[in-house]
Amino acid sequence: MKKINDAGLSLLKTHEGLRLQAYVCPGGVLTIGYGHTGDVKPLQQITKEAAEALLQQDVVRFERCINSTVLKPLTSNQFSALVCFVFNVGIDAFLRSTLLNLLNRGWYEQVPAQLMRWTHARGVELPGLITRRQDEAKLWNKEDADV
Repeated sequence: MKKINDAGLSLLKTHEGLRLQAYVCPGGVLTIGYGHTGDVKPLQQITKEAAEALLQQDVVRFERCINSTVLKPLTSNQFSALVCFVFNVGIDAFLRSTLLNLLNRGWYEQVPAQLMRWTHARGVELPGLITRRQDEAKLWNKEDADV
């Protein structure tokens, strides 16, 4: 099973940021730590160590998603870019995406443009999402030897 590489984890942490107190993200979801959602309570506070543990648990779910749904071989950087992307947009959205459909046809060159289609939250284009998608596309296109 492939795992996110250091470049992907760094990208993920940079774009999620670390917040030790619960907050509502631009998508309207209660969030804490490095973008952890789901079981977050209003006013909840955690330690940096707890945030790291939650991140590791969350990343495993997204690694499993990519490992089980992408039918074509991926480099370490391509895999890691997808984990970062799916971490942000969610598994359900990814499973329904044109990106996954095109990738499973072997149309690797289409992935960066497909990433750039995901720059809105609640109907508003966000500069932070534009930058994140550009960074994911750069990682996707970055050469590495692991296929």
